[in-house]
Order: sequence, then C-alpha cells, then structure tokens
Amino acid sequence: MSNKLFALDIGTRSVVGIILSEQDGSYHVADLVTIEHKERSMIDGQIHNIVSVASVISEIKSILEERHGMLKKVSVAAAGRALKTMEGSMTIDIAGKPLFTPEDINRLELAAVQQAQQQLLSSAATADDYYYCVGYSVLHYKLDEDEIGSLIDQAGRTATAEVIATFLPRVVVESLLSALKRAGLEMEALTLEPIAAINVLIPPSMRRLNVALVDIGAGTSDIAITNNNTVVSYGMVPVAGDEITEALSNHYLLDFPVAEIAKRSLATEESITISDILGFEQQVPTSEVTAIIKPSIEKLASSIADEIKRLNQKSPQAVMVVGGGSLTPLLPKELSIRLDLPENRVGIRGLDALSEVTLSEGIFSTPALVTPIGIAIAARRAPIHYMSVTVNEKTIRLFELKEMTVGDALLAANIKARQLYGKPGMGISITLNGGRMMIPGEHGISSEILLNRKPASTKDFIMNGDEITLEPGKDGKDASVTIRDLIGEIQPIKVTIHGNKHTIVPSIECNGIPVGPDTLVEDRDEIVFSQSTKLNEVLEDLGMEPYIPFEVFVNNKRIRLDDWTPQFFIGNMPVPQDHPLRDGDEIKLGVHTPPTVGDIVATLDHSDQPTASITFNGEPVTIWSSGASILLNGEQVDNSAIVRPGDRLTIPKTAQRPFLFSDVFLFIDYSLPKNASSSYQLLRNGEPIGFNDSIFSGDALEIKFS
Repeated sequence: MSNKLFALDIGTRSVVGIILSEQDGSYHVADLVTIEHKERSMIDGQIHNIVSVASVISEIKSILEERHGMLKKVSVAAAGRALKTMEGSMTIDIAGKPLFTPEDINRLELAAVQQAQQQLLSSAATADDYYYCVGYSVLHYKLDEDEIGSLIDQAGRTATAEVIATFLPRVVVESLLSALKRAGLEMEALTLEPIAAINVLIPPSMRRLNVALVDIGAGTSDIAITNNNTVVSYGMVPVAGDEITEALSNHYLLDFPVAEIAKRSLATEESITISDILGFEQQVPTSEVTAIIKPSIEKLASSIADEIKRLNQKSPQAVMVVGGGSLTPLLPKELSIRLDLPENRVGIRGLDALSEVTLSEGIFSTPALVTPIGIAIAARRAPIHYMSVTVNEKTIRLFELKEMTVGDALLAANIKARQLYGKPGMGISITLNGGRMMIPGEHGISSEILLNRKPASTKDFIMNGDEITLEPGKDGKDASVTIRDLIGEIQPIKVTIHGNKHTIVPSIECNGIPVGPDTLVEDRDEIVFSQSTKLNEVLEDLGMEPYIPFEVFVNNKRIRLDDWTPQFFIGNMPVPQDHPLRDGDEIKLGVHTPPTVGDIVATLDHSDQPTASITFNGEPVTIWSSGASILLNGEQVDNSAIVRPGDRLTIPKTAQRPFLFSDVFLFIDYSLPKNASSSYQLLRNGEPIGFNDSIFSGDALEIKFS
C-alpha cells in the first residue's frame, strides 16, 4: 500500500488539496494547495455547479501532480453543512402486552427515525427523494405521556420514543462522485467533515466524554457531539465567518475580499490598514474593529450555542472550535458565556493538538487545516465505502458512514414501521350499565428479522453481501367478547316462596332486547344487566304482592300499625323487606288476625283526650272519653268492628266527663259465660258497684256470677 495520501476539502469558498505521507503511524503534510472557487459553485455543502467545481479540482490535481507524480484516487468529505437534522417520535399501544424488551425499544426507535425521515421528505425545504441516516440520538422515552429513563420491563398503556436523527442527502454524494469523475479522479474513501475533524482531535478513548466539536467555515458552522464512546449528533447553523466579514464590509465600506483580509489580520495584528471603496486608506486599532463587529460575534456565538443545546439537550462538558472562523476574536469567550461553561472549557484546536502530524516548510499551522488533514487520516484509519445487502431479495446499496445495522438496511429499503409489527385487531366501544367501555383488539405479533437466515435484531451489525429477510408479523384478532366475559359468572339462585319453588336468573338486555350471557357483543352495543336478590324486588319480579305496611287513616292522618304489618320469615327468623335472598332460602309470610276498632284505638296516642288504664277480669284495658260514636269509612261502628289496611276512622273529640263502669264495654269484646246464672255482681277493687258508677285509672273491675 502506498504511504501517499491525497485528500480534498471542498468548501463553500475554496478547495484545499493536501498530500500526506504516513510513516509508522505518524503523518507528514508534504504539500498543500488552496484555490478559491471562481463563482458560487457550492451552496450549503452541496455542489450546484459540477463543471465549475471539477475545474478547480483539476487545477489542484495538476499542480500537485507536477510535484508528486500521478494522482488517481482521492479521499473527500461530505460537508457537515449538507446534513439534515429532524426530530421524530413514535407512540405505540402497549396495554396488555408483555413487558417491554430491548428489541421492542430498538424497533420503536427505528419507527421514530423513519417518522423523522418522512417529515424530512414532506418538508418544503428539500426535494431530495432519498437520504442516508448517519446517526440518531434518543431525546426522551415516555410511558403514558410521562418521561421515563428506560422502557425496559415497563408496563402501561402507551410507549413513546422521541429522537433527533441526522440525514445526508444522496444528491450530495452523487454530485461529489460526478465532480471527481469529471476531474479524472476516483473516490478512494468518503467521510463526513465533522467525523474527519473528530478523527484527529477526539480519539476513541475520549469519546466517552460529552464534547462538542464546532467547525466554523465561511458560510456555515458544522457541529458534531460525542458521548458514550460514539458520535451521537450532528448539526449545522447557516451562520459563520462570512457574517463577520460582512459586518466589517458594511461598517468601513470595504470590498468583500478586502474585508476578508482585514478580518484574518485581527488575530495577529494590533492594528490593521484598510482601504475603502472610495480609495481612502486608514489604519484602525484592532480593539476598535473588534468592538464594531462584536454584535455579529455575539449573534454567531448564540446561534452555535443554541444548536449545541438543542442537539445535546444541555451544555456539553467542553467545546472544541476549529476551522478558519475559529480565529474570530472573542468567539470562545462568548460561547462559554452562552453555554454557561468556564472559559477554559471552550478552546480553539489547531494542528498543535496533533502530535503525530508534521508540516513541510512553508505550510503554516492554522485551525483551517484540521479538517483537510482529518479527511486524509480518516481515509486511512476508517475508510468508508458503499456496501450492498439484500432486503427481502431486493438489493440495497448503503453508504458506510458508521457501523451499519439491520435497522439502517430496513430504513434504506423503505420498510415501513408498521411492517415491523403485526397490525392490532379492531377494538369495540360499548355501554355497560350506562358506563362507556373500550375493548381493544388483540396485539399483533412482531415480525421476525432473519440475517443470513438466522434470527436477528435491528441493532445487529451487517456486512457487505448480507441477506436480510423480514418475516411478516401476524395481525391481532378483532375484539370478540361475550356478555359473560364482561360481567363474569352470575349464578341463578333457587328459593321457595309460600311453598312454591322459583329460580331467580340475571336480567340481561342488549339494545333493549333480552339476551343470554353467551351473546357476542358488537361495536356500539348498549348492555344492561342486573340480578335482583332483595326480597321485595324478587316478589315484584314474580308478580307477587311485595311487603306492604299496614296503614290506616285516623281523622285523615296516615298511621302505620307495625303490630299488624305482614312479616316475612326465613325459618323462624323474621326478615326485612330488603333482605338479600340466598340459594335455598324458604320464605313464608306471617299471618295476623285483623285488628278491631278497639285494638286500633287502644294503640293510639290520646294525649289530647282523658284516658284511664284499668283491668277487667284481670285483663288490661285502656278507655278514653268519647261522647259520640266512632265512624269506620263513614259508618258508625262499635269497638269490635274489623279494620282493613287503608280504612278511614273518625274519632270525635269530646268534653271531659267521669268514666263509668259501662264505658268499659265499649273497649272490650265481652260475651256471657256459658251456663251463667241470671244473678251477677259488679265489683270495683273488690267492692260492689253499679253500671253507671264512676271508675278511675288503676281500678280493677270484675263481673261475678252467683
């Protein structure tokens, strides 16, 4: 292998050609040629005029061939400013699924990257129809809309991955190949400019640190961020050295090339001599010029700092600045302020940081040389080529910007995220006893990925010639449930009421129609079910008289008489009307003798009328004053009349008079004893008394026959 390396750094303003030689791991810059574009051939890292760029490349090639012999192969870099960065997210339903596995997360991330790619394709800013994904970083995982550190082994309703992905348009690579071919050169290796700079400034052992590398060119500032032993993010801001040059040009009325020369002198001179467009020449202190361009420097620093924090979600541990624009006065300090970093954590890195690189006489060390030297070294250390793999028997060409994975191949093959999962079955929505209920369909079974006919994951690395097969996943079944599945098992109960056996079964209606428990439920069904086991409700359902309290009206006032209210019994135990029945219960109704007017009068509150409590032949009797007859449903009755539920009694109020012995017979049902003689005696407290003699509360009355 030849130890001579030829590399080109094709920038916005100029093309740098460099010849390096390698000896025992050290590199020597043997030659360097820089030629500016004759017209605006490059815009944002993409070649817009292939013929013009090829002409500059040919000119550099001819100069270097005169000094170093024939040059056939060259290493180049795709400009970091050509990268497209887009955020994407994907949310999937995980309710009822097994716990989340690493492969589930890999596929979710891949779906989020693809969503970012679709956003990029649909954006008005680009018409490119294909992109290489050169890397992505996860911004957040979410479980049920709340951020979470890891989804592994988590269970919930939804899982979300939010990513920031970086893409390189295919047209950038194709235009580079076309320009080289026109100049008679073959691409030996290709890299990205940020990767090239990182390769020489941040060795793999340092990439565990969270460091931002900023390459400030003429038109754009390219950003790459390392963390966890890899490059995690790329970005670009369309603000760079030309912003400063234009500020000088506008203030001092300088032609742009003159302003550019003046800007470059600020880093080394205490004062600069400038000649404006009117021909006036003046010498200006560097401090004064710096004060003039400070607003532009602050704008540049803010733009870079904001993009770093967006890509990294926070300030990094340190920032390295390279490129010609890195020599802008005050820039490192302004960056440290906006990133809230100590000044010694933001530094300009030049070739002095590369102990293994030496320069030929006449080549001066500047930060602008870092990228072209890095391109050449990256081509030797980590050359990037195309690889070809097959995805479902379709050949896919991949651009090896990093270690390629199965996921990269699936993206390149335009495998849709939904193809990685079986489609979930259709769910149904129902109403159950007035409450809305969603019944999801079955989850689909994930597709199986085979790499060279062996099971693989989306993170597995691939090589040239690999065969990838995606076995489609199985779709989940549509939701299918019966009413029994929803309400569970409700067993019928058997009871005996008044000697008759009855079976109490649950009541189920679907859309107002009685159905059985094994009825299949359909979308939008309204289901009402119940199983009444309360005694009074069961009696009503069976068409029997439920528990009815014994109530009458006395002087138009409703009065409840619990002593004559029907009583239900289970065994010998009385039970209330809302008693829940159990399987095997036997219910009987206790029968009462209907009350008489006297019974009811005796239970009433006669606080507003005189009463007397006496005994008659040893039985207690309460009598009260009534100067008029009692009416039952409007008819005059005596105390022995039978009263039914709902009857109306009218008991008039009278003036107070003494109670007589004869009044007792209004409140009792007395019959003469059989074989009673015609001779009898009335006694009060053992003493004889007449029918119309007065009696008093507490008296003991008797009738004795001879």
